[in-house]
Amino acid sequence: MSLFTHLLACLFGMGSWVSINGLWVELPLITLQIPEGWYLPSYLSVLIQMANVGPLFVTLMHRFRPGALNEVAVIYVIIGLGTVASFLLAFFWKETLVVAGSPRSVALLALTFFLSTVDCTSSVTFLPFMMRLKPQYLTTYYIGEGVSGLLPALVALIQGVGVVHCVNSTKTLNTLNTSQSAMTNELEAHYQPANFSAEVFFFFLSAMMLVCLVAFLLLNYHPAATRERPSGRYANGVQAKSNAAQQQKKGKQHKPIMAPLSGSSVKANSSFGTGAFSWVQVFYIFAILGWVNALTNVVLPSVQSYSCLPYGNNVYHLSAVMAALCNPLACFIAMFFPIRSLSLMGVLTVVGSGVGAYIMGMAVLSPCPLLVHDTPGGVLIVVAWAVFVLTLSYVKVIIGVILRDEGHSALVWCGAVVQLGSLLGAVTMFPLVSVYSLFSSGDPCNTKCSPIKM
Repeated sequence: MSLFTHLLACLFGMGSWVSINGLWVELPLITLQIPEGWYLPSYLSVLIQMANVGPLFVTLMHRFRPGALNEVAVIYVIIGLGTVASFLLAFFWKETLVVAGSPRSVALLALTFFLSTVDCTSSVTFLPFMMRLKPQYLTTYYIGEGVSGLLPALVALIQGVGVVHCVNSTKTLNTLNTSQSAMTNELEAHYQPANFSAEVFFFFLSAMMLVCLVAFLLLNYHPAATRERPSGRYANGVQAKSNAAQQQKKGKQHKPIMAPLSGSSVKANSSFGTGAFSWVQVFYIFAILGWVNALTNVVLPSVQSYSCLPYGNNVYHLSAVMAALCNPLACFIAMFFPIRSLSLMGVLTVVGSGVGAYIMGMAVLSPCPLLVHDTPGGVLIVVAWAVFVLTLSYVKVIIGVILRDEGHSALVWCGAVVQLGSLLGAVTMFPLVSVYSLFSSGDPCNTKCSPIKM
């Protein structure tokens, strides 16, 4: 295998979600300077789900007009759009317009929608494109996808985003019906100034998207990459006729993944890709895929601050970095141990979901979760986030490897189910967090929790 092609596949995958991941980790700095304040995360959740119109269009085109959509051209367009939108954010993210009598960050929200469309559409275009390379490079692509979350988190950590210091503050309280005043000492939360501005961070995101564009160009035209393509070539998302004829001779012709069963003479396990899986197994794989992506992309990240901040700012940042690190680590492990066992997939999903339930429980108990004043409490929540991301990221990679073996159409539907799972997770969590306010963050400097008596 070509190490250079592995590097290109990793850099290509890095561009899939780097823009939106970067925007999320920059929120503590952005929200202090825009009129929306901490309502911005709610708006971002809605915008990201609205952007699913992109993958919906691509999926429907693959289903009803196979071959009509030029897959490579679409990827060029969305990477270019992501690069330009990230670059423009550096200049316009603080600009406001008066809408309905109130200042609004129209430019920020509009550019965020374009970035969301780019990243969501990458789920149904980047993965199918990887069919043009040998199967081993798909795992490297997933490593790059994991790095798209890790790299912005590390840069934000260097930037010092969201670091809070508790400072003593003296306040004067005037008592009623007297001319006397009382002095009180309280702790106030002061955010540490960032080491560099949000503008520099957005330029960094734009540079990452540009790197992804260059990697994609080289994957298409560099001889070292073109030599790593399998004998069959794919054009516009449809397998070449020569390869189809060759597969038909072997009795392994790829059929549409969602083709209906016709007649009783057709066996159930012959309608999915190569026919290796029955429809029950197909549903099982996609159900796990949707569930895992709902948990890892939306449900648990939406309550990460509630689950970690009560244990301290250092625990919160360590949890975020460890979670971002474990994603590419799981992909790296899958490169050497690509176990395709459906039973193992189910076991790991149960383990990861159980750990996720613990994290959710601590978020519900915020600002006074279990062992909040003890060091083991902080250690447990960091380990929980690491195990949660490690197990479920491994499951996602294994499902991607399985569906890659089933053909191009399988990977298109893989991306569609990823976005569907994320959408359902957002629809569930948005009202719980933003409308009904079931989670409480508390004051990072003044919240007092009484010890639990056993």
